[in-house]
Amino acid sequence: MSRPSGRQRDPNLRVYGIDEQLMHEVKKKFPHTKWSDLADFHMLDNKLCGDWEAQSKCPEKEADMYEKYVQEHPDSPAVPEALYDAAYRRAALISIYPNEGKAGKVERAKSSAESLCQRIFSSTNGGDWAARAQALLYQVQQGIPTFGSQIQ
Repeated sequence: MSRPSGRQRDPNLRVYGIDEQLMHEVKKKFPHTKWSDLADFHMLDNKLCGDWEAQSKCPEKEADMYEKYVQEHPDSPAVPEALYDAAYRRAALISIYPNEGKAGKVERAKSSAESLCQRIFSSTNGGDWAARAQALLYQVQQGIPTFGSQIQ
């Protein structure tokens, strides 16, 4: 934790990351396949913040990235996971917004998290992500924090 990457949100300072050159080779060799879709999904990991620092900027940006991925790759096998990741970040915003004085945005984050969970249930390949989404949806509906010092 003494390194700058342990304290800062810049994704370029993270110690480990996905080798994007290899992922681009996969996309080039197997265009318009599930492997290409999965390569794009794994490259999202390099864009994630190291630590949210209890600020809304990072979870908002990350949720938008996952939702954009779902729009661009609707047939990807990673769609349920991307939807869950976006829903989790929207659920975390429910706890973060009041601390920033943005209590008016809580309802929008809650409804967004709920609708993302519902999309996982309606997808045909939800698998384990549907069960996780069910637990997340319960926490959101019951007002159980999913982020911060008050989580289970």
